[in-house]
Amino acid sequence: MTILLTGAAGFIGGFLGMALLKNSNNTIIGLDNINDYYDISLKQERLRLLNRHSNFIFIKGDISDKQLVNSLFEQYEVDVVINLAAQAGVRYSLENPDAYIQSNIIGFYNILEACKNHPIKHLIYASSSSVYGSNNKTPYSTEDKTDNPVSLYAATKKSNELLAHAYSKLYNIPTTGLRFFTVYGPMGRPDMAYFNFTNKLIKGESIEIYNFGNCKRDFTYIDDIIEAVLRIIDVAPTKKTGIDGLPVAPYKIYNIGNNNPENLLDFVQILQEELVKAKLLPINYDFEGHITLVPMQKGDVPITYADTSELEKDFSYKPSTSLREGLRKFVEWYNEYYYGRKEK
Repeated sequence: MTILLTGAAGFIGGFLGMALLKNSNNTIIGLDNINDYYDISLKQERLRLLNRHSNFIFIKGDISDKQLVNSLFEQYEVDVVINLAAQAGVRYSLENPDAYIQSNIIGFYNILEACKNHPIKHLIYASSSSVYGSNNKTPYSTEDKTDNPVSLYAATKKSNELLAHAYSKLYNIPTTGLRFFTVYGPMGRPDMAYFNFTNKLIKGESIEIYNFGNCKRDFTYIDDIIEAVLRIIDVAPTKKTGIDGLPVAPYKIYNIGNNNPENLLDFVQILQEELVKAKLLPINYDFEGHITLVPMQKGDVPITYADTSELEKDFSYKPSTSLREGLRKFVEWYNEYYYGRKEK
């Protein structure tokens, strides 16, 4: 297949691209603007790994550039589009809302228009657990209402789902939205808590735990995310005709999470233990002395918890990597990448 992968230098995009290129004849057209939302050296490292494959073609550009997006569809016979390009982060959306409208709304619209004008087999796009807002019902089901986002980021992701449904219905485009739950792992995003906490703890700085420690997150290891996406790519929603003679929207939404929310204090405890084991922190490290409990942040929610029954039913798959195993792999990578010390 020829796959257009946007956000190819991103955390999920980089790992997905490598998985798609491994032992296959897939051609991957990778698009990314390499913005400086976080350290671009990590994006460059992911690209370096992708560029080792002759079937990878990289284009530096932005999905908000409609002319560029259209030119890619015209130049390449794209079979599948995987749209992971987006401005990420809940808190940053309070500081720079323009970036979210530009990338997550205008950019996604450009992708949909291109899919309308150049028929494809399947459009897969990244949504987010943030669309559930402050939903009090847990675990979060794809059947739950998601009409009350608590951040601009969440609102843009919900808009992606609505736009995708409209285009699926109007133009019979098979679309699948993936609600990712707190993805973590090696070579991840430095703005995420596990990475940010590691940087601070190693420097001897204090870390802030929001909602006075009363937060839970459904942490999902990167390999589990990639395995789920790989299974979904080849199974596009079926095109059907309704009783009115018009297409029934070939449209699906899946939660991709670990189905096991972890308390943030327990999460930090495990992270500290793995950092001590890797000798990145001293064995007598004063853990309590480096934690500050603070109130809930704007746009945050107290819990995320994925109901993965639809994913299990349709693909016989459920993410299962334990938090300790996932954090250990992250710490091993961190130790090697930043300190050149490889686990024996």
